Amino acid sequence: MTETPSTGTGGHTFEELDALSTEELRERAFALARERRDVGFFWSVLRHLPNADEAAVLDGAPNSVGPTVDEASALWRELTGHGYEEAAPLLRAKFIDYLMKR
Repeated sequence: MTETPSTGTGGHTFEELDALSTEELRERAFALARERRDVGFFWSVLRHLPNADEAAVLDGAPNSVGPTVDEASALWRELTGHGYEEAAPLLRAKFIDYLMKR
């Protein structure tokens, strides 16, 4: 199977991924990053969230980074009730890019 410009190595086209909600994209990208133990991806996402400076207090233990990021992201959304705010387009692009490079 050959890869076309619009199909990533994960087998999904940009159009398929773009049709998903931001939350679904986040869940898929986070699951992949946890599987890869890709701490750099998690930190890059946290830097783009509103109030990212608060992320500096998170425990960076390798075994807890996935759940910690999930919990921090969910807690932030729950407490503020504002979703991803103005960061949504950037985060969507980051999630899609990460999943396309799978």
